[in-house]
Formats: sequence, structure tokens, C-alpha cells
Amino acid sequence: MKKQSFLLSLCMLLALALGSCNSGSVLTQATGFAYEVIVVMDQANWEGDGGKAVKGDLGSAVSGLPQPEPCMKITYCEPKDFNGLMTYVRNILIVNIDETMYTKVSVGYEENRWARGQVVMSLKAPNAQAVATYLDEHPKVLSNFFVRVEMARAIDLLQETYSSVVMNTLKDKFGLMLNAPANIETYTDSTDFFWATNNAATGRTDLLVYTFPYTDANTFTPEYLVAKRDSVLKLHVPGSFPGSYMTTETRFGLLVDYKPIELNGKYCGVMRGLWRMEGDMMGGPFVSVARLDEQNNRVVVAEGFVYAPETDKRNFIRRIEAALYTLRLPDEVEEDFKNPMKL
Repeated sequence: MKKQSFLLSLCMLLALALGSCNSGSVLTQATGFAYEVIVVMDQANWEGDGGKAVKGDLGSAVSGLPQPEPCMKITYCEPKDFNGLMTYVRNILIVNIDETMYTKVSVGYEENRWARGQVVMSLKAPNAQAVATYLDEHPKVLSNFFVRVEMARAIDLLQETYSSVVMNTLKDKFGLMLNAPANIETYTDSTDFFWATNNAATGRTDLLVYTFPYTDANTFTPEYLVAKRDSVLKLHVPGSFPGSYMTTETRFGLLVDYKPIELNGKYCGVMRGLWRMEGDMMGGPFVSVARLDEQNNRVVVAEGFVYAPETDKRNFIRRIEAALYTLRLPDEVEEDFKNPMKL
């Protein structure tokens, strides 16, 4: 009797489990790699002006890299082939062009449509020219969306696994919090300056944090921050040869890209560009965030830079950039962390 009761209970549990799967309440984890997207679009439109505009947006060059690299890696899929495992990919863009259904371009997104952790973006338009015009008037709207999604994912992961060495040292030294990748553990520091690295043979990634007194209202400009960066790094980041040091690459008309954003409800200056070693044959991309610590009347700069010769650098620099967005000032460390890149 007990055996029959156990079997009956087991059957009921299996039925409930299968029912929940069929009802869609249990989702498979999304698949695919970071910064990759599947575009689902009619082949004629994909090969025409609409497809060219979509490819131009998603494949546009990442700012601040020494060699051109696309914002997103694109995989194309015809609607008739979009089924099965294809529907589980983490980033999907579905483009529908139909003049009988749409009178203007509309863009939207849905999370967890077919898989957990997935984002599906939709672009609907009456014709291909409308797609091309819309993407021309809204530069990088598609790539910026998916980059933000990937940044949010990276930040979520950094809340679970991060370098306790960096976290604890920055707390003790500056009263700051920052979730650096877990493999960044080797560090040196001095007054108002901290430098940590993963010492990787491929894709070396370094983190710098430094502070200086806030005395000038023009601090948050690219000119001021580049000059300050060069003076600090000349003193603290030497190259392999005597007299060599890190500086910002401004030769050949190269400029840094500076963009103000809001982080934790406050102003944050994001700067990206190229670094090089004066007196040495080294260089690569960097990205930094600069914030005003009003409590201590100082500017806090956190920077990540990558050294990865003969290797793509996009994912390396974006990973450390995601870490920079976890920076919390002394008056924020007791607050619950909110992912600033969440949609």
C-alpha cells in the first residue's frame, strides 16, 4: 500500500513538472556568447537597403579601439528557419517589414520570451526605406541597446563573483566599493593611487583608481581629465625601460571620446581612448569614469586599460568597463546596489 502511494505521488509530481514546462513557466537558460546577436529578417529585405542599414548599425565600429571591431557579431536567420535552438539565443533582433500592417517604424523589446536571460528586440516598419531613414536619424540605436543589455548582464555577474582583494583594499584605502573581475588580484598602491592587474598572458587587463582634490568647476571636461590622467600616470605607471611611462595617445589627430552619464543619480564622466607607453612599444584601449565625491571634496577616477597585442580587444575592455559602473562613493556604500544598466 505504501509502495502504491509513493508511485502515485511520484506520478503526480511528474505531471505537475511537465505541466509547468508546457505552460511556459519553466524556461531554458539563454544560450550564445556576449556581444553576439541573431537577426531574423526576410532575405530580400536583408539583402536590400533595410538589411544594409541594420548591418551598418550593429556592425558599427567600437569607439576607442586601436583597430576596427564591430559592436556586435551578427548571425542572420530567415524567418522560416527561426525555430528550435535558434529561439534560445540570448540576443535576438526580429525585423518585420510589411506595408499592409505598419504605417511607421516602431521599436520595442521583450525579456525572457523563449529563454531565461534573453532579450528580443523588435523593429517593425512599412518598408525598407523607412528602416534606413529611422536608423540614420537614430545612430547606433540597435547596437547601443544590445551593448547596454550585455553590460547589465556583466554587472549582475560581478555582483556574484568579484575580486575581494580589490574590494577590500579600496574600502580600506578610499572608502569606495568596486566589483572588479575576480582574476584581478595583484596590486600596488601609494598615496591616492591604486593599481591592480590580472597579469594575464593574453588579454591583460588593469584597473587604476586615483583621487585628487576638487578645486575647479572645469574638472569634468576631456581636456582637464586628460591632462590630469597624463600627470598621474607619468608618475605611477612606468614602462619596461628606464624613463618610459604611460600617457594618452593624442598624436595623429586622435581624440578621446567623452560622454556624461548618470550613475547612482549623479553626474559621471565617461572617457575612452588609447594609451601608449612613452619610450616603449606598448599601447591599447582605456576607459575611465570620473565622479565627484562631495563628502570628501575630491574627484574619484576609476580606469580600466587593456594590453592585448594581435588580439581582439572589444570584450576585454567592455568587461572592465562594466566593472567601473559598480563604483560606489563613500556616501553610497551602505545603499543597496542597483544595476545602472538595467533596462
